Amino acid sequence: MGYASLEACLLDLERTGQLLRIKEEVDPYLEMAAIHLRIFEQKGPAILFEKVKGSKFRAASNIFGTLERSQFIFRGTLPAVKQLIDIKINPLAALQHPIKSLAALPAALNALPTKNPISKPVLFEEIQISDLPLIHHWPMDGGAFVTLPQVYTEDADKPGIGNSNLGMYRIQLNGNDYILNKEIGLHYQLHRGIGVHQTKANNKGLPLKVSCFIGGPPAHSVAAVMPLPEGMSEMNFAGVLAGKRFGYTYIDGFCVSTDADFVITGEVFPGENKPEGPFGDHLGYYSLQHPFPVMKVHKVYARKNAIWAFTVVGRPPQEDTSFGQLIHAITGSAVSNEIPGLKEVHAVDAAGVHPLLLAIGSERYTPYLENKKPAEILTIANHILGTGQLSLAKFVWITAEASQNKKGDTGINGEFKLDVNKVPEFLQYMLSRMDFSTDLHFHTNTTMDTLDYSGDGLNSGSKLVLAAYGEVRRKLATVIPSKINELNANAQLIMPGVIALNANTVSIASLQESLKGSGEILLEKEGVAMLIITEDATWMAAEYNNFIWATFTRTNPAKDIEGVDSFVSNKHWGTKGPLIFDATIKKHHAPAVVKDAAVEKKVDAILANYGY
Repeated sequence: MGYASLEACLLDLERTGQLLRIKEEVDPYLEMAAIHLRIFEQKGPAILFEKVKGSKFRAASNIFGTLERSQFIFRGTLPAVKQLIDIKINPLAALQHPIKSLAALPAALNALPTKNPISKPVLFEEIQISDLPLIHHWPMDGGAFVTLPQVYTEDADKPGIGNSNLGMYRIQLNGNDYILNKEIGLHYQLHRGIGVHQTKANNKGLPLKVSCFIGGPPAHSVAAVMPLPEGMSEMNFAGVLAGKRFGYTYIDGFCVSTDADFVITGEVFPGENKPEGPFGDHLGYYSLQHPFPVMKVHKVYARKNAIWAFTVVGRPPQEDTSFGQLIHAITGSAVSNEIPGLKEVHAVDAAGVHPLLLAIGSERYTPYLENKKPAEILTIANHILGTGQLSLAKFVWITAEASQNKKGDTGINGEFKLDVNKVPEFLQYMLSRMDFSTDLHFHTNTTMDTLDYSGDGLNSGSKLVLAAYGEVRRKLATVIPSKINELNANAQLIMPGVIALNANTVSIASLQESLKGSGEILLEKEGVAMLIITEDATWMAAEYNNFIWATFTRTNPAKDIEGVDSFVSNKHWGTKGPLIFDATIKKHHAPAVVKDAAVEKKVDAILANYGY
């Protein structure tokens, strides 16, 4: 069972009490986004905006607002998808169980895109960009954006849908220097397939033809963000997850989805960029204005009764969190299968995904040695930082599977099973075992996630691998030592071993000077592993996710991390005492997204009619 259209999905959600219709006219400038955020925060239903100010089209959001709703939407196709991915990962198992594998054959047939004749009425009417719901999400945004796009491109060397790329790259529809109805902005980051396609088109001196699909079966939106195994196309995946072959045709040389609600076609010419942004992004900060490719609009199409699909991103968790959870549920062991020795990996959503990655690997290199220390997990960490979007990770915390530690060592509380998804426990597990003189490995002057402004420039900064393996070295502090309290910096215990301090009282330099000579006692005897400098230690300690978000999004490892009694030996940095993180907001950082108070009051009035 799948959905042939977005409307079919929404009607099914409505039948099961999972859809809210907003009947009043709502302004796409901030109000629609604010309503979405309010409903999402309350784990509410999908939303259908029936009257969008300035547009005749309806709009829908929060479709994937919870993992449970996402699983409900794909309840009829998920089992077959998982089975096909398992076959892709382990073909031998399929041969060993041929009858079971044959059951996946009907679903596999849906993987084949189907080309419709150009004479078939695909889309209802030709429109303009200005006719669309121009949704402005956050107060400082540079304009209206498409936030659930399916951006389609083809390989100039091997044209055709078989070598296409479908990705979710945000599109700016108006504002800045864009000529309305003629130009839109195309933003994409590092390690994206569209970059390869644009490079090939540029090398041939050709414009890159781009088709942006919006709406259609919900499976198509998921396909656009899916990290698929090598050799599996997003178009194939879209058909399997939808339970319906991906329908397409070509109009004026552009590929057009025959299932989408809207299609925007256009061309990107070599060397033609315009300022794109700012945009309130999924790290919880604005991505600032930078030059990105400008797309010359060819035509814009809309189906009859089309519905504009959108989402709102900001400080996590947001709706895209459910995307990540669904992807994890679908792919299972696909990532660990790609990297030998890797058992589990977790990109922490509360930190904005790429800033913090937790991993469990194997440690099999030296089983004959009694003194255990990181070896294989360092190889795995390097593999992680060289693999697709995993390579965007800024902090990689990696250890070996718990079962390989000393017999009887069950972790922190004697009943602990190591799990990358239990973030506080995982960090404590590592901090209690880490050798701070040898287990910290910096990667300096390297490429970074485009949305991470902790470095000194766009796409540039540093990374840190923290690797620990072996038995417990120290008991982490559960009280604040007197020497820390004497600093009069509003010291707050965030979790065992981690203490926040107010930046108006201390700095990295002053802490190093004040605590000089006491590093080993603080770390090994009193169990202080991390000191975090922040604007408000009380705020940071009030909620665990405040610590995760601020610490790992606001620090450039090579510049903003020091240690008490630190040293350099053979160009390797280490410390005898606790790590010091400067997690303050710096002048070059992007501002955090903040809601508009006046709009929030309007939303109060609107949602009061619906019980929210």
